[in-house]
Parts: sequence; C-alpha cells; structure tokens
Amino acid sequence: MLVFYFFAAIVIFLGILSLRNGFSFAAYVSRELARKPPDYSPFVSVIAPCRGLDEGLRENLAALFHQDYPAYQIVFVTDNADDLSLGVIDKTIQQETVKKEITTRIVIAGEAVDCGQKVHNLKVAVTQVDPRCEVLVFVDSDVRPHSEWLRTLVAPLADAGIGAATGYRWFIAMKGGLASNLRSVWNASIASALGANEDKNFCWGGSTAIRRATFEKQKIRDAWCGTVSDDFAMTHVIQQAKLPIHFVPGCLVPSFENCTMKELLEFSNRQLKITRVYSPQLWTPLLIGSLLFTGVFFGGVALVIVRAVMGLNFIFPLLLLVVIFILGAAKAYVRLKAVSLAQSHYQEQILRSLWSHLLLWPLASALFLWNAVVAGFSRRIQWRGISYELKSRSEAVIIRE
Repeated sequence: MLVFYFFAAIVIFLGILSLRNGFSFAAYVSRELARKPPDYSPFVSVIAPCRGLDEGLRENLAALFHQDYPAYQIVFVTDNADDLSLGVIDKTIQQETVKKEITTRIVIAGEAVDCGQKVHNLKVAVTQVDPRCEVLVFVDSDVRPHSEWLRTLVAPLADAGIGAATGYRWFIAMKGGLASNLRSVWNASIASALGANEDKNFCWGGSTAIRRATFEKQKIRDAWCGTVSDDFAMTHVIQQAKLPIHFVPGCLVPSFENCTMKELLEFSNRQLKITRVYSPQLWTPLLIGSLLFTGVFFGGVALVIVRAVMGLNFIFPLLLLVVIFILGAAKAYVRLKAVSLAQSHYQEQILRSLWSHLLLWPLASALFLWNAVVAGFSRRIQWRGISYELKSRSEAVIIRE
C-alpha cells in the first residue's frame, strides 16, 4: 500500500501541474482572442494537398473559397491524375469560384520516391505558386476552416521576426461512438500543449502560415527531403534558426470525422511512431508519464475492488483515485471551454462532446501508453494507403502502395 500511496502522490502532483497548465492555456486563448490582430493581408498561396475522398471533402474544400481575405490563390495538389479527389476539386472550383480575387491551380506532383507522398506533393506545389505570393499557407483536406481563418492565421506574420504562425486540429465526432470520441479526447491533449511559449510551439502542417521569404531563406523545401513529416521538419528548421512559432487559437480547425477502433489505433500509433523518430525527446517523457498514470489509476481501481471484495478498508485509496480523476476532468473541462471560445463558429458541436472529454480522458492516457510502447518496437506506418519504414529523420523508405 505504501508503494501505491507514493506513486499516487506523484500522479496527483503531476495532475495539479497539468491543471495549472490548462489554466495557462485558457488564459492565453482569452488574451489572444481579445487582442486586435495586425492589419496584414498580403497575397497568399494556400496549398491544399489531397489524396482520396476524406469524409466531408466537398464542404472542407468549399470553405477555402469563403475566406474573408482580399486576394489569394488556392493550390490543390495530388500525386495522381486518377486520384478520386480531383473530381471533387473540379466540381468545387466550378461551383465556388465567385470572386475574381481568388485564383486556383491544380498540380499533379507524381509519385514520391524518397520521402512521404504528402511531403513530395508539397515540395512540388511550393514551386508552382503565384509569383505574387508573399505568404505560404498549408491546410489539410480533412479540416474545415471558418471564414476568418486565413486572415487570422496570416496576421501574426506582420512581425517579420515571427518564424511561422500555426493552429491545430480539433476532432468533432459527427455520429458519436467510443472510437470517434476517444480520438477527439486523445488529440485534445496535444492541442493544449501549444500556447504562449513560442520557443516550444510546433508547426502543425494542417494549419500553418509562413512568409515565403522565410521559407526560402531557411531552405525548408530542402529539409523536407527524405522525411514523411512536413510539420516536424519545418518545426526543427525554424527552431534551429531561433525563430518563434506563434500559436493562433482562432486557427484551431475542426475535422468533422468518425472513425472505427481500428482507424483510431492506426492514427494514434502513427502519430507516436512519427514522434518517436522525429522528436524522441517528446516520446520518452510521454512513455514514462502515461506508464505512471496508467499503472496508478487502473492499478488503483483493481486495488480498491480487491480490497472491497476481501472486506478490507479501501476508502483512502478510493479517495486518492477520485482526486486524480477530478484533476484530469477539470483540465479537460478548462481546455474544452477555451477551445469552444476560440472556435465560436463551431461552439455548439464542440460543447456537445463535453461528457466524452470529462469521462474518457483516463482511457486516452492508457491509449497514449499503448501508442508509445508500439512506437518503441516499430517504425512502420501506413498513411493514406502507402506504407513507410521510418529509418531516421532524413530517410523514409516506401514499402508498398
């Protein structure tokens, strides 16, 4: 029992620190939303890599045409002229191009040879942007940005000293279900890792803006060679150059998707395998922290049950478990409320998942442990129908398609 009490005390201490970080995240979101953004709106090229048919693809792409922004270009890029997404892209261009200030371009990048297919597509697309382009914006095809997204994301770059501005993904489970809601909770904990500390923020490739001059000066296109992770590679280069990465809470973007348990495991395992290869300094503490929590919380549940069955006193260990749970639930609540304010356009859909975030966070922690352990033994991932072996940060081998 003393061993359990010792480790439970550590978990409670870490829970208090985590809740404090949650309040810091919420305070940062509040400050950023209250701040008037700079009036900076140069010509932008929005690069949208597509492959296959994402759930809600038509609506996601249409949102790119309804940005409250003076003039910009949308570059759709895929690897194959037969890709299913092209039909949706063509139809969307025909139906949504209503402003002459919006131009479009479709780029067929061809198959990747020595890097991830998405990275290869981006490498080709950045060479095909409009000559007027001053800012490059990257967006994923499975997110649906609101009308202020582009202006809000680009605005921080009015300060030429900013390396990049970034948002992040927020999963919204359309049909409910354990797997879809658990993925949302799992992903949410990463979102709240972003904040005021610009030296520790990271660029998320699905919602990132960078000055074209910075992109070229830092040779980010070259840094993409041999990698499957556009965002980790970009983050590494910007941090090496000691340039700040500004997190824009208003540019958290929703993904309206459902998933099965198999898809959840594939997604979460892939994220941790990529983290293991490209940022091992993040993977190690995550492994230790999730192991500690899972052992104490779920081990404590088993301990309480056993002691209750044996007629032994179980009140104190039960109280410790309740404290641990309340701390985690409070962090989830604070985070969800902050995100709902940042994403006022989708506030109703976000708040609908409140009970999932309050109740499922222990399962999300256990899932992190599983992902971290799997990442310790395997570097093979599957992404959009293609399998890769992650040899190192600068070498990815395509296994099969």
